Amino acid sequence: MEAEVAAVDINAESLQETIELAGNLGDKISKHIVNVTDRKSVEDLPEKIITHHGAIDGIINNAGIIQPFVRINDLSYEAIERVVNVNFWGQVYVLKTFLPFLLERPEAHIVNVSSMGGFFPFPGQTMYGATKAAIKLLSEGLNSELSDTNVRVTVVFPGATETNISENSGVSMNQEADSESAAMKALPASEAARIIIDAIEKDKYRVFVGKDSKMMDLMYRISPKRAAAYISKQMQSLLTD
Repeated sequence: MEAEVAAVDINAESLQETIELAGNLGDKISKHIVNVTDRKSVEDLPEKIITHHGAIDGIINNAGIIQPFVRINDLSYEAIERVVNVNFWGQVYVLKTFLPFLLERPEAHIVNVSSMGGFFPFPGQTMYGATKAAIKLLSEGLNSELSDTNVRVTVVFPGATETNISENSGVSMNQEADSESAAMKALPASEAARIIIDAIEKDKYRVFVGKDSKMMDLMYRISPKRAAAYISKQMQSLLTD
């Protein structure tokens, strides 16, 4: 059975690009321009999606932005709040809004996208990493709370992936803030999507997307302090003084 998709984005052009990349799906795909930091707009979504598609069987909670590539001491409260609002509260709003509908389905799935930066420290992306670490624990706690229900939860840790996250975050190229792609070859977005869909089908608890994410997880488990020191040295050239 072919899946139907409700595509959600704050940017109309990006949303249309997504629709076109998906191919000629007709009514099987709908588009919704929504700012996930606006709780009311998020809460209005389920009714619109159900009207179009009939039901909601899963969500892929992947809204996220990065911060300017600077140290916490130099990061404005405005920038911090923006990252927290999108990366944490945005996912919480989507989760809280859609979960009651998912619990009504015979089976359903939640995918929360964290990051390699959510378990491994990257200098200059500390607030970004903190929000992604919060998503990690939010997902794992939710999984435990839903263990006796029909809803499964997968948390995803992407490494370097070919996306427009810097541009979408308003971070200029001379402040290249995507620490995960700066030092390692990025994985095509289509391959990352295939890995995530496979994880949903197999009800995986967690999934590491990309060799870099798997490698960093292993390094950090063996020696957290040494691994953090290694990546800190590698990333120094990217920090904005």
